[in-house]
Amino acid sequence: MKTSASILIALVVIGVLAPLAGLYPQFLMKCVALALFAVAFNFFTGNVGLLSIGHAAFFGAGAYTAGYVTKTWGFTPELALGVSLLVAGLLGLVMGGMAIRRQGIYFAMITLALAQMVYFVCVQAPFTGAEDGLQRIPRRPLLGIFDLSSDLTMYAFVLVVLVAITWGFQRIMEAPFGQVLLAIRDNEPRAISLGYDVQKYKLSAFTMSAAIAGVAGGLKALTLGFAGLPDAHWTQSGNVILMCLLGGLGTPLGPIIGAILVVTLESRLSGLGVVQIGSLSFDLSTKVPIIIGFIFMICVLLFRRGIVGEIGAALSSMKARQQPVVADGKKTSSAR
Repeated sequence: MKTSASILIALVVIGVLAPLAGLYPQFLMKCVALALFAVAFNFFTGNVGLLSIGHAAFFGAGAYTAGYVTKTWGFTPELALGVSLLVAGLLGLVMGGMAIRRQGIYFAMITLALAQMVYFVCVQAPFTGAEDGLQRIPRRPLLGIFDLSSDLTMYAFVLVVLVAITWGFQRIMEAPFGQVLLAIRDNEPRAISLGYDVQKYKLSAFTMSAAIAGVAGGLKALTLGFAGLPDAHWTQSGNVILMCLLGGLGTPLGPIIGAILVVTLESRLSGLGVVQIGSLSFDLSTKVPIIIGFIFMICVLLFRRGIVGEIGAALSSMKARQQPVVADGKKTSSAR
């Protein structure tokens, strides 16, 4: 419970201080939506240990669903996000049922193949707008009462959703269900020998992760007013893997930090334009993926556990060195 409360307080403080620091609400809302996507991905891959390359399917399905029901049927945001959660959850249940019995690279490839099938459906389906996507998605009043046309009000709403879901996932991981997931990740044969139905646990975690990824896609569509093919493309799965590895896979706050860093890098680098070095000119705005990949490579080499993971490991090491040790029947400090 103490860990959940600490994470909750940290998210609220960071979220409240961000607009006061002069950051644009549109930029912050994109960070929050992708941070929620990273949190959803981390809940499964970070805690179960299976790499999914198909989470873009759930993100894209959530974005298209929320955009369509809002624009065509006039759904309010809470209803649109609820439908996104159900659609992505059902899609995750079907995809997980097909892939969850496989391990390692086989599981990853099956999720990628199924996600590409969803992508091609999005290309061909008439209600997705094909290459044009769904544009000018309106922001309808929350619960029919609260006007979300203001960027600050909308940001407050998406921040509350992120904080609530992150806190809920952390409480799940502190509960017996979460402890079983960690046992499966660390030693699946032993979990089976203890009588746990590991396939059901993994499928449940995959479905929950998919459902929240759909909510993240819905938030992105409602805040930015657009849902398109890039949301469902496999590169979106690559982006969320990058976010989690950069921030710290398996840590509560790591995916959020990683998402903020990736979105910030994309925003800053795309605005650099042409750089002149002697007689050579480089258009850095077209080299953003290469630059981010290079930065990611450096971070992986220097921070194997991710930024948050390395900080946590350093703090644990310092705490261990300060713990008293027993020597000749007397307690002495291990710090030198």
